[in-house]
Amino acid sequence: MSFAENYQQIRSRIEAACARAGRDPASVLLLPVTKGQPVSSIREAADAGLQIFGESKVQEAKVKIPQCPSRLKWHMIGHLQSNKCRDAVHFFQMIHSVDSLPLAQELNKWADKLGRRTPILMEVNIAGESSKFGYKSDQLLADLKEINSLPRLEIHGLMTIAPYTPAPEKVRPCFKKLSELRDRCSEILGAPLPHLSMGMSGDFEIAIEEGATIVRIGTALFGPRQSSATKQTTD
Repeated sequence: MSFAENYQQIRSRIEAACARAGRDPASVLLLPVTKGQPVSSIREAADAGLQIFGESKVQEAKVKIPQCPSRLKWHMIGHLQSNKCRDAVHFFQMIHSVDSLPLAQELNKWADKLGRRTPILMEVNIAGESSKFGYKSDQLLADLKEINSLPRLEIHGLMTIAPYTPAPEKVRPCFKKLSELRDRCSEILGAPLPHLSMGMSGDFEIAIEEGATIVRIGTALFGPRQSSATKQTTD
């Protein structure tokens, strides 16, 4: 199918999931994941009205973002190394993958040097998979106030990558746990955390039913990746 057909189908599925959950479809951001996709595909998506995109690798973003329409905004959704924090703060309007206090401190340092305030999401390895990055729940709760005190960072919510399964219903407990953890974090900070970034091409409808406000969708929108980059579990 064409991009336009894929986009319309996904929008319809988002609306149906929101209807089942009694939610407004406007409360869910469809974040196209452009890892491995050419600039031409990003421009096609922008022409269809999409304005916020997700990239998994800083190096790929540095090449592609300058070639894309300047009105677009970008979210960093992949694992972030400390030595890439300067570029991450420069190129991205939100970083979904903050998974340690030292990483948060490094981001805060560069945000201060660049004169930015950087919205972040805390990545949680909610299923405890050894192959994935992300906070353990208890450690996040222990670090939360210190990260919240960093003056250049703004905690907006949590992110997770659920285990892959051909039966999406099996990951519902992961999304439910992240939603409950977000509520605990909000209580600790005494302020609402608006975002849950969870759900990808194979499970986004379940994620929406459990409260996702950002769904990260790549292959279901664009089709197979067109680069030979190593596959990662970010869309």
